[in-house]
Amino acid sequence: MIRAEQLSKIFYMGRGNTVTAVQDATFSVSPGEIFGLLGPNGAGKTTLLRMLATIITPTSGYCWIDGLRADQAPDRIRRQVGFLSGNTKLYGRLTGREVLRYFGRLHGMSDADIARRTGQQVRLLDMSDFIDRRCETLSTGQTQKVSISRVLLHDPPVLILDEPTLGLDILTSRTILDFILDARNRGRSIIYSTHYMTEAELLCDRIALIHRGRLLAQGTQEELIAATSAASLQGAFLALVDRKEDATK
Repeated sequence: MIRAEQLSKIFYMGRGNTVTAVQDATFSVSPGEIFGLLGPNGAGKTTLLRMLATIITPTSGYCWIDGLRADQAPDRIRRQVGFLSGNTKLYGRLTGREVLRYFGRLHGMSDADIARRTGQQVRLLDMSDFIDRRCETLSTGQTQKVSISRVLLHDPPVLILDEPTLGLDILTSRTILDFILDARNRGRSIIYSTHYMTEAELLCDRIALIHRGRLLAQGTQEELIAATSAASLQGAFLALVDRKEDATK
């Protein structure tokens, strides 16, 4: 469902300076799979996800969503993808329900389908107490629930989620993680970016470890731990970073 081949992104900063945010990323994600992208802040996770979602253009390499190559069919791909970024904002003067109606119409949904899907999301994410309040009055957790509902309203087969629980309390995080697991169980292909080891361990079927724009390794949690003789996923990540640092000295 999702395939990336040698994706790279170089940002040109002026005066001949460049920043390589992502270099030669190659991986695939199957239907009904949560693929974790695990790394520290600044590792290149968001840049990689934005390339997959056709928000920015790769410097080199290609990606495919549901058989469509991103540079050849970006509009068709966007209909297949639900993309959640930490930088995505809601319209403060609209209520949560109005936001969902607006984005549903952008996706070409009928008002009846929007109402049906909104009702489902309200129940699943426990939003009945605030769905008709203006977004500018919502808490961080409430805002994130509306944002996730916006992403999932048109029921896309591919979900690209960039740190969806960042800054949330434990109860709200659990609700959102349960919601994501339900989407996986319904056959959705999900890329889940996080720097929380525990989330990756609990949620992801396979994990790619990213550091300084490069994918260091990918596989199941058990495979990554076995490959490094570590005792935990965190230990595996640190061992792979140390190997990379030693190789570049």
